[in-house]
Amino acid sequence: MRLPRRMRAATATVGLTCAAALTLAACGSDSGDGATGSGEIRVVASTNVWGSVAQAVAGDRIEVQSLITEPSADPHSYEASPADAAAISDASLVVYNGGGYDQFVDDILDSTGAGAATVDAMALFESGTGSDLDDGHDHSAGSAPEDETHEGETHAAEEHEGESPAAEEGDAHAGHDHSGINEHVWYDLAAADAVAHAVADRLAELDPAGADTYRANADAFHSQLHEVTDVTAAIAAAHANTPVAQTESIGHYLVTSAKLEDRTPADFTNAIENGTDPSPAAIAATRQLLLDKQVDVLIHNPQTEDKVSRDMRATADSAGIPVVEVTETLPEGVDYIQWQKQTAEALSAALDAAR
Repeated sequence: MRLPRRMRAATATVGLTCAAALTLAACGSDSGDGATGSGEIRVVASTNVWGSVAQAVAGDRIEVQSLITEPSADPHSYEASPADAAAISDASLVVYNGGGYDQFVDDILDSTGAGAATVDAMALFESGTGSDLDDGHDHSAGSAPEDETHEGETHAAEEHEGESPAAEEGDAHAGHDHSGINEHVWYDLAAADAVAHAVADRLAELDPAGADTYRANADAFHSQLHEVTDVTAAIAAAHANTPVAQTESIGHYLVTSAKLEDRTPADFTNAIENGTDPSPAAIAATRQLLLDKQVDVLIHNPQTEDKVSRDMRATADSAGIPVVEVTETLPEGVDYIQWQKQTAEALSAALDAAR
């Protein structure tokens, strides 16, 4: 039986604290402010998804380091190395998903007392910070929320009271143990936009000379996001309320913005998202959904594939239902905008083919 995702992430980093403490004593920054002694600004991202967003803002002034880059990696259970801990300890700015998804970042920050500024995508999402992307979400425009302090520097809070915009969207199985909030917020374009602008604000504080450049880059990123929302809007216009299923709710925000209907049985999705094995009844109901062609497309995450999800994909293939792959890290050679656009276009093509 699988451990719940949050527990898997915590288990992966249990042994990290001691190793990190020993390693950081030798190679960590001694500047105390998240920058090197030479004043170099270092930006570290938990995954290459958030690394790509941060790089779009940093431009040519700063090179962003992403810790998880392998297409086959599962960030939920990533085992951070002492080198990762050193990178975070030496960082001026850390950009990550938050919400327990990349728990190793918080573990390192907490265990080392690193003073880096942070941008926590989940905290921004939950606060309602966002933009007018017309992506199906009600995010109001604004600046980054107030952060809690972490050793004297900004560290976005992960615990928030009340329901978020995601919870208000009405998907009963929209996520797992984060008060019903789906943690895969990189598929929420308004959240990505909020991260880009928060990164610009943080970098402007760290490098005032580049402030105008960072903010202009964030504005350019915002404009480029419309290349993706144009595709999802077209899907919504042509396929509104079309039924789809998912082997995992990673594509929740893409499905919502495209105004599709996720018919995956709640018992199946809840089990997958909580890291437990779906019941035989839930598996049978999901398989029957595919065999009876009650959905037009199956959305599948190959990075967390197991026996159950492989069986669902095989069932979809045998029933002639198109399968769209969605992932948690960037494929090689593409940036965030290209990746999101390609994914949305793949979904559009699959829906067209199902007609």
